[in-house]
Amino acid sequence: MSTALVYLVLGVALLLGALLPRSTARHVVSAPIVLTGVGALVGLLPLPFSLDPVDHRTVLTHLTELCVIVALTGVGLALDRPLTRARETWRRWGATWRLLLLAMPLTIGATALFGWWVAGLAPAAALLLASALAPTDPVLAADIQVEGPTTSDPDEDLEVHDEEDEVRFALTSEAGLNDGLAFPFVYAAILLASKGAVQEWGLRWVSYELITRTVLGVAAGVAVGWLLAKVAFRAPRRIRAAHLGDPIIIIAAPMVSYGVGEMVRGWGFVAAFVCALTMRAADRGHAYHEHMHEVVERLEQLLTLVVLLLLGAALTRGLLSGLTLGGALVGVALVFVIRPLTAWLALGRSRSPDFVIDGNLGPKERVVTAFFGVRGVSSIFYLAYAAGETPFAEERELWSILAFTIVLSVVVHGLTASPVMSWLESSRPRPRPDAEREARAQT
Repeated sequence: MSTALVYLVLGVALLLGALLPRSTARHVVSAPIVLTGVGALVGLLPLPFSLDPVDHRTVLTHLTELCVIVALTGVGLALDRPLTRARETWRRWGATWRLLLLAMPLTIGATALFGWWVAGLAPAAALLLASALAPTDPVLAADIQVEGPTTSDPDEDLEVHDEEDEVRFALTSEAGLNDGLAFPFVYAAILLASKGAVQEWGLRWVSYELITRTVLGVAAGVAVGWLLAKVAFRAPRRIRAAHLGDPIIIIAAPMVSYGVGEMVRGWGFVAAFVCALTMRAADRGHAYHEHMHEVVERLEQLLTLVVLLLLGAALTRGLLSGLTLGGALVGVALVFVIRPLTAWLALGRSRSPDFVIDGNLGPKERVVTAFFGVRGVSSIFYLAYAAGETPFAEERELWSILAFTIVLSVVVHGLTASPVMSWLESSRPRPRPDAEREARAQT
């Protein structure tokens, strides 16, 4: 294929990336579905290079790594609800904690067991597949994520939140944190494959990989976020980024926070998300937050566009060649059974069928939140990273199962997100502020 045709394909792809999010906003078919389909068509062309993820593991690792840290920064900025030392703010994140601390480990365990039993994967490979598929990615289903920062009233997020906001908040905040919290489990799969028996490394994994590195990631994110917020909002007026409207701060933020997090041996993904949360907490009502979010959202869309096009092209160039019936069943089970069931159980029973109190979802919201566990870019990163750290005999089969599951999730959740959220909005009664305040007083 000529260089001119390569430029033409890339140019058309960029145009699609710019136009599709807006043109598909009111339609059932989502932009990620179209982009993956376009990529599949591109893969049918006589491309002069290979798209085998095994051959380009390093490039794929860094491309998806950058995409994830940018996406995490966007998510952290988009969340209006604060998280401070006040107990009330932690209670308002109740659904998020249940999804992270209960649903995610249950999902990893059930998926790993299913992969070992049904697909015949080795224990280490099954754990790697389950851990890589654990993070959720609402970026690929924009209809279920929060739209962006609200800067008109900095105290609004402490007042009444309707159920739609709670569903969107739960799914978006879950994705912001589980991208980083899945890393210890991926590392457990690496240790299982390289060191063998759990008793050889289990205690160190819990104390260091799971606990210490998570704490270090949080600390790095807070420190970098605090420093960047000072530069953006408290620096002398002539260099104050918020006054100048300069977006360079938010372009640097994901890279600096991730780099510092990794340098201090913490989890960089956790650092990137916490950094954005910390920046958001500074001068919460400032319009600069909205400007920063718009910039990072554009960068995120561009990177996601590239990943989806490559994924789609790889699908028609042999990426699914290692997919077996058992592997396909693992993906189907995760999307339709394992994630919905574990999340539904983790979210527990709502205290009220009418509205949300302290992060407790109503029955309909509980079902919707449990179902929309979209798999995406971070799953590709984790598999590429782990395969680069230690060899896995079933690597090609893992890539086939992973790609099948991501595409299945993109299609299923992309087609259902808009109608389900519309149904949810139209079917629920609107809570009265005085009724919610009375319910709060009783709790």
